[in-house]
Amino acid sequence: MPDSYSARSFLPYRPVVVIVTLTLFVLTLIYSTLATREQAMSELEQKVSDDLVRYKATLEQRLERYRSLPQLLANHRLLLDAVSGAGEDTIASANLYLQEAAELVNALDIYVMDASGTTQAASNWFKDTSFIGRNFAFRPYFTDAMQGVPGRYFALGSTTKKRGYYFSFSMRRAEKVIGAVVVKIDLDQIEGRWSDPNTEVVVSDDDGVVVISTNNQWMFKTLSPLNSEQMQRIVDSLRYGDQALNSLNIVYRERAALGTEVITLLEPKDPTQNATDQLNPNQYLTNSANVEDTDLKIHIFANLRPVEERILLVQLLATIGFVVIALVSILLFQRRRIRSERELFSRREEQVRREQEERIEGVINHTQAGLSLIDADGRIEYFNPILQQMFGYSPEQMLGQPFYNLVSEADRPVLQQYITREISTREENLRLEVDGIRVDSSEFPVELALSYTERGGRTQLILTLVDITERRQHIEALERAQNELEIRVEERTVDLQAANEQLLAEVEKHHQTQNELVQAAKLATIGQMSAGINHELNQPLTAIRNYADNADKFLEMDRKERVHQNLLEIASLTERMARIIHPLKEFSRKSDDIQGRISLRDLKDGAMSILYGQLDRQGVTIHWPDNLEQFWVKGDLLRLEQVMVNIINNAAQALEQSERKEIEIKVSQHQYQNQQRLIISVIDTGPGLEPESLANVFTPFYTTKLQGQGLGLGLSISQRIVSSLGGELSAHNHPAGGAEFRIELEQG
Repeated sequence: MPDSYSARSFLPYRPVVVIVTLTLFVLTLIYSTLATREQAMSELEQKVSDDLVRYKATLEQRLERYRSLPQLLANHRLLLDAVSGAGEDTIASANLYLQEAAELVNALDIYVMDASGTTQAASNWFKDTSFIGRNFAFRPYFTDAMQGVPGRYFALGSTTKKRGYYFSFSMRRAEKVIGAVVVKIDLDQIEGRWSDPNTEVVVSDDDGVVVISTNNQWMFKTLSPLNSEQMQRIVDSLRYGDQALNSLNIVYRERAALGTEVITLLEPKDPTQNATDQLNPNQYLTNSANVEDTDLKIHIFANLRPVEERILLVQLLATIGFVVIALVSILLFQRRRIRSERELFSRREEQVRREQEERIEGVINHTQAGLSLIDADGRIEYFNPILQQMFGYSPEQMLGQPFYNLVSEADRPVLQQYITREISTREENLRLEVDGIRVDSSEFPVELALSYTERGGRTQLILTLVDITERRQHIEALERAQNELEIRVEERTVDLQAANEQLLAEVEKHHQTQNELVQAAKLATIGQMSAGINHELNQPLTAIRNYADNADKFLEMDRKERVHQNLLEIASLTERMARIIHPLKEFSRKSDDIQGRISLRDLKDGAMSILYGQLDRQGVTIHWPDNLEQFWVKGDLLRLEQVMVNIINNAAQALEQSERKEIEIKVSQHQYQNQQRLIISVIDTGPGLEPESLANVFTPFYTTKLQGQGLGLGLSISQRIVSSLGGELSAHNHPAGGAEFRIELEQG
């Protein structure tokens, strides 16, 4: 009684105690938060200042390595000659010298430009992105050098699209500026060295454009919005190509100690998405410094997340301590309170138990399933109203009677086995389907589930019955539908098989047609060369006729030695005719579609044996590599000969109006998808391909030749042949002029 009284007497003072306790907790939390934040910010400001000095020194050391290199190269006689209009040998020597210099100092590119800004020699002369012949007069580093001022400039390469820092210096001869030498270096490696998970290091140009960043999402963003004059100047110099140059979303700035600044930056929650409705406000402590002798500025962005985490940790520890104290106090109070409430709980527990039993009985009586409680002998001890409605018996007819009387005679042995099994194994929800018998002797299907239970030491079983008449009807309907579906599927399968057989026949017919088209293209090629073949054969035929007439006269004069000599000449001429006809015979026969290793030497010999006479008459010179026997490809020799004959023949026809009639064959190798590939390039010195011709060169029946010179099928068929051999045939305009056809095949 005293304990209960003390607990009740404390109740009026509880709000006051809670308010005082919470006030102390809030004051403690505020003090610890402010003290921790001040200390953490002071440490972070010092760290940012130290990191800024260190990162700045790293960048300046990197730039210092190359600062004097352009000035040294500007006085080199070979480079001065290269920009003064020297010959090709001097340019070639200058290219090699710049290549070796770039590799030695680990520079991206080194190149020299004449007074007009056109690149005359470059270290990347051998690449597809070579600077030679390109004009960079629009770059500020060129204009600075031409004015005698050493150039310093960061930009995105207009050709290579690779960012870099440019050093330039003027080249003089007889006190006259004749050009400029430029050294481009790569600063990507610096980003890898600036690795701090909580710090972002950024380098910006004089317009505030981020050019180096440890955060890829900030690259080519601006630290503040650009005005129209700045944007136009950047666009005119092609400094950053097609980059959008959007500004970082800085929404708040606040000055701090040691020259630092606290900013709030809105960044996407997911870096791969740019949705403006999913932005995170991130706070950074920033500091910046100018990089000596450049237009660059280095910035440090230290994330304030570690400071907030430190504050949260202190708040958490303070909260845990306060909660522990509060819990101990509450625990002591509750112990006293529990003792006074146990008696009351016991009284309520009895009342709840009675209410629960009444609630369960109500649920059982109103459930949609029939329920029954039977003893170990199978006699009914309880049933709910749903079960009575299901079978139609009165309570007097069911209570105390065997439950087996409610199922058909055929199902009673099975039910007995299940009841025995449930009592011995006590499996949960043991189910079976039986036929029930109503009071009017009609049968209906039910699903019966058995559950074991014990009450007062007696074994009992709970039986749950569900009328499954509608379920059976649905199953029978589904079975009928399934049977109909199987019949339809079988009929459709027969139709598809017939269609498939027809499709295979069409594919085979298409393959035969394609082979015939390839053969027709061969014969068309031979027909186009028929005039040259007639010319080649007419000469020996005329000589044979003359030798035969002379032999006849010598025979009348009984000069057998001269007759014998004339017959030998005739035999020699017939062999020459056979050598002319044999390659054409081999070329015209159908291919057996068997692929193997083909030597480029054999490919050259086969094609040239057909074309040599025609090329001589047209005055065309063809240059083949000397080491063709070292290269092998996978393919069909006859088909590849047809492709080479078509391409070389087209190149020779394109040279009819050209002063210099030359065709050059080049061979190169490259790796493609873990496969070694060989590229055969056919380059002519003709006028090249017009844009329309370049777009339609492989279209069937497209031709720019005069009537009678071709149907426009040769290149289309050649492309199909190369594709069937697992390769690729493409057409381009060569940078030096003329057309270039490339055959790419798997190396054998």
